[in-house]
Amino acid sequence: MSAYPKTLGELRRSRWSEPCIADRTVRQEIRENLLQKMEKGEELFPGVHGYDDTVIPQIINALLSRHHFILLGLRGQAKSRILRGLIAFLDPQIPYVAGCEINDNPYRPLCRACRDLIAEQGDATPIAWMPRDQRYVEKLATPDVTIADMIGDVDPIKAARGGRNLSDELNIHYGLLPRANRGIFGINELPDLAGKIQVGLFNIMQEGDVQIKGYPVRLALDVLMVFTANPEDYTARGKIITPLKDRIGSEIRTHYPATVEEGMSITAQEAWTARDGKRRAEIPDYVREIVEEVAFQAREDKRVDRRSGVSQRLPISTIENVLSSAEQRGIHGHDSAIVARVGDIYAAIPSMTGKFELEYEGEVKGADNIARELIRGAVGKTFNKYFANVNFQPVVQWFELGGELKVPANASSGELLAQLKKIQGLFEHLDALGVKSRDDASMQAAAAEFILEGLWAHKRINRSEERGYFAEARKTPEPRDPREPTGGRVPRRQFN
Repeated sequence: MSAYPKTLGELRRSRWSEPCIADRTVRQEIRENLLQKMEKGEELFPGVHGYDDTVIPQIINALLSRHHFILLGLRGQAKSRILRGLIAFLDPQIPYVAGCEINDNPYRPLCRACRDLIAEQGDATPIAWMPRDQRYVEKLATPDVTIADMIGDVDPIKAARGGRNLSDELNIHYGLLPRANRGIFGINELPDLAGKIQVGLFNIMQEGDVQIKGYPVRLALDVLMVFTANPEDYTARGKIITPLKDRIGSEIRTHYPATVEEGMSITAQEAWTARDGKRRAEIPDYVREIVEEVAFQAREDKRVDRRSGVSQRLPISTIENVLSSAEQRGIHGHDSAIVARVGDIYAAIPSMTGKFELEYEGEVKGADNIARELIRGAVGKTFNKYFANVNFQPVVQWFELGGELKVPANASSGELLAQLKKIQGLFEHLDALGVKSRDDASMQAAAAEFILEGLWAHKRINRSEERGYFAEARKTPEPRDPREPTGGRVPRRQFN
């Protein structure tokens, strides 16, 4: 930091000369830096998946147009992550008048205190430097937010200490928005702000003025304003006022992952699965796909409230819980390796039920039962992906002839594998899951259990808590009476 100018005079003689600093707004700064990144082919929003062809191009358009913009989407669609990622398009450092509450530009100060200081000290005015990560201010909108929180208020203590009238500009205690001057100001859930606060926002955005305690204050702030909202609230029926909506340059719709693969990449990035235990911990791909498919199934289920959405946090939390269940079982069974199974997904139901809201029909059935049905549907769909047109009749026949399999939940992989190998034809199909006969017992047992769960999901076999996996025995047809007609019209009975 010693290389940076420390006074206004040094600043004027440095590369941060007046035309470079004074004439460029924060939105112009973001535009120029964005163009440079695009020319270099840099990744613009690292960690954001599935938006490359939809949301990100629209955000780029808004930034290049120097628009304030709003992201409309349901919960868990990376809206806050995107807003916070905008700081990457700011300069690494900017100069401001040292001690200023609103980060005043040394060449064009807004607040009365900075103007007086520069008039008094001239080139000796001290300069401080602000890094980009301090130029982002975020506020969650709630109904109790006041105009004082957002814009500012008159501070009577300042007035008393300075012997000034309350209407003096020097008595203002600035709120969050002025303190975001020369930066980015983000508001989450914009429609939850009271109407009068929304009026104050659009006055600042358009005219640059506001009234504080009845006194008109001119605040020509240099700020990029970005917002998030639920689409249900951001309508004529919602709680957004039309003049504010009119002043927001771009409305951009976010969405959930379009494919299971996109969802898996997000979950893999966000979930804590790199455990620090002594045993190797692994989650097979088919287990990851089932967990992701649960979220997709929930978003389409009529018993789940679509207006509130099913957050991407559901598969993230679930996959963490799945691995924890596998760890717990592996420790009890003294397994050398920890491999997640389909059964661990059912053990992770507590991490699912809080992630979706139910309609009336779903409430009657119960969140746990809904979660179990979603898992079964996800297992069935994933099973079809790996085993389309595969003949499992020998496996089904083994159960139909009286075979049953029930293994305690905490049984070791070796114990489970020994029982599974009794089922004829089961291990002939593990290759489709990338599992070989030379793989350890944990991998083989997990894959074989998935096949059984898939057959149960498609109602080829049964499963219950009491009996485990089983099937109803096939009934042999009773011998036909040769006197009974084999078909056609039954002859009428004749009477003498």
